[in-house]
Order: sequence, then C-alpha cells, then structure tokens
Amino acid sequence: MPTGKKMDFTAATARARHIRELYKQLEERLHGSAWTPQELMLGYLYDIGELGRLVMAAEDRWLYKGDLPRELEDKLSECLWWVLVLADRLGVDITKAFTTKMNELDVQLTKSVARSKKTA
Repeated sequence: MPTGKKMDFTAATARARHIRELYKQLEERLHGSAWTPQELMLGYLYDIGELGRLVMAAEDRWLYKGDLPRELEDKLSECLWWVLVLADRLGVDITKAFTTKMNELDVQLTKSVARSKKTA
C-alpha cells in the first residue's frame, strides 16, 4: 500500500458513537451518570483480557469450550469499538492519527528492511 493513502474511519466512528450513546443512556438511568474515560478504559482492558485468552485458545494454549471463531470475531470487534469510542471521547481524529502513524511506520520499516538486505 502506498504511503500517504488515507484510511477513513468516519463511518465506523459514527456507528461506534451511536452505540456508545445507547450505553450512556442506560448508564445514566441505572447509575445516575455516564462512564468516565477511565471507566471506558477499564471496560476496554477487560475485553482485551478476554481477547488474550481467546487468542491463546486459537493457538491451543488455553482450554475453551465455545464457538471460538465467533467469539474471536465478537471480541475483536468490541476492542475496535472501544478504540473508536475512546478516540472520539478524547478528541482524537483516529483517521488522521492512524494514517499518520502508518505512514511513519511504512517509511521507517522500508528503510530498515533495505538496510537489513545490505547486511545480510
């Protein structure tokens, strides 16, 4: 993929924002307030832990008796949702940030690969 290609997360962020708004309404009704960014992060960390166990199960390193392919899809999707929600909540333009970071890594790694070929 060429450097400079923009990846657009606009629609995914809008969908994540809609789902987050529904959760927020439930939180306000059930607990009197919406989750803080710190609480959102703890929710994300919990899902990351579950994803870690599912990845281990996929590699036969964790016993799991469920629909592993389906659970992996669900948990990966939830983790992506958390990233989009946190970026939105903290005012990070995730499209710009992701594109910039991938472009930087592309340039750095391309140079590193080229250097490693010369020394091999």
